[in-house]
Amino acid sequence: MQLRLIAQQVSSLSHPIRVRWQSVRLLVERTHPVMHSWLMLFRMELIMRFRSSAALRRAVRNQPVNLSQRSRLATAEELSHAMDLACVFYFKRVLCLQRSAATAILLRRHGWKPEMVTGAQLLPYEFHAWVEIDGVVVNDKPYMQEIYQVLERC
Repeated sequence: MQLRLIAQQVSSLSHPIRVRWQSVRLLVERTHPVMHSWLMLFRMELIMRFRSSAALRRAVRNQPVNLSQRSRLATAEELSHAMDLACVFYFKRVLCLQRSAATAILLRRHGWKPEMVTGAQLLPYEFHAWVEIDGVVVNDKPYMQEIYQVLERC
């Protein structure tokens, strides 16, 4: 779908050099968030594997919000979708904590103020992590707060 839109936009341009430049620029703009998301997943996996969960939470907490570029960058929904695509192309199964930490950092780098939330459910006993912006779940089902008791927000 997106490639079809890019092809339509590129075909409407007249000059061949401009066509090549526009197609490259549009392709990079469309794929950059996915590549960035994939690299964030890999970084979070390294932190989870060789450090502790506290180090992972610290990495999320210490990532500053980039307020200077918010107006010209992607929406939270587009960035969350890019993270979903990166999870599909990742070389192994992505855990919810890894995905949520990477999504929170990606959103902060693009000017949003997300919170990574971890929660627990008693029956069946399980833990889960998701990302919220202003109390709205961004990267998971909207009813996560009803299923899980919130343990921590970073």
